[in-house]
Amino acid sequence: MTARAEQRVSHRRRTAKRRAAIAGFSALGVTGAAIVTSTMLSTAGAASAWPSDTGALGGDSQDEGQDPIFELADGATLKNVVIGTPAADGVHCKGSCTLQNVWWLDVGEDAASFKGKSSSAQYKVIGGGAKKADDKVLQFNGAGTLTVSGFQVEDFGKLVRSCGNCKTQYKRTIVLKDIDVTAPGKSIVGINTNYGDTATLSGIRVHGDGKKKIKTCTRFQGNNSGKEPKDLGSGPDGTYCKFSDSDITYQ
Repeated sequence: MTARAEQRVSHRRRTAKRRAAIAGFSALGVTGAAIVTSTMLSTAGAASAWPSDTGALGGDSQDEGQDPIFELADGATLKNVVIGTPAADGVHCKGSCTLQNVWWLDVGEDAASFKGKSSSAQYKVIGGGAKKADDKVLQFNGAGTLTVSGFQVEDFGKLVRSCGNCKTQYKRTIVLKDIDVTAPGKSIVGINTNYGDTATLSGIRVHGDGKKKIKTCTRFQGNNSGKEPKDLGSGPDGTYCKFSDSDITYQ
């Protein structure tokens, strides 16, 4: 075989490998690009040790409208990923999705946003954690149910926020269980009672907040006009914020 023929064969092999990799990536329902550490980490639950990163793509500001690092199609799963610094707008779920053992070391605009339009959409965040979030960690813009379990959050504004002023509003159901919350922080979850949102909390462990400054469940009057939503109070009420004092422990 001539040198030129060998080059053509080598080129075809490399092209085939690239196409196979792209096809496999698309099959997961994930689009976008990132320079992140994506290794087979041990399954993470709450209170696990924080991993380290080797770099990331994007910005770490709170500017609205930043692009996500990962965009997940309906039904996709993102697993065993460390998103380092800076993190732009993290992960966008276009429909039902599962985020398993995903870590955000320095949250940008938001760690993850859930945007499905179906009331039957199911979003699951299992294990992992996020820290250094000036505002929201998990932004719930769409419809359906968001369940967060075995997660840890540290140095944050709000762990979960049901969008208070999106142009299109929905009833949203939020379930938080087996969560480690480390101060400083402002609120564990915020919901809109006028749209029928509910938040159920259990197994919540709060660290470093002896004066109980972190609000547990904050109720808002949401709107679709873009105005700042009205704060209606916080704490369990049995209707919208569903938990008892024993579901929150301070350590």
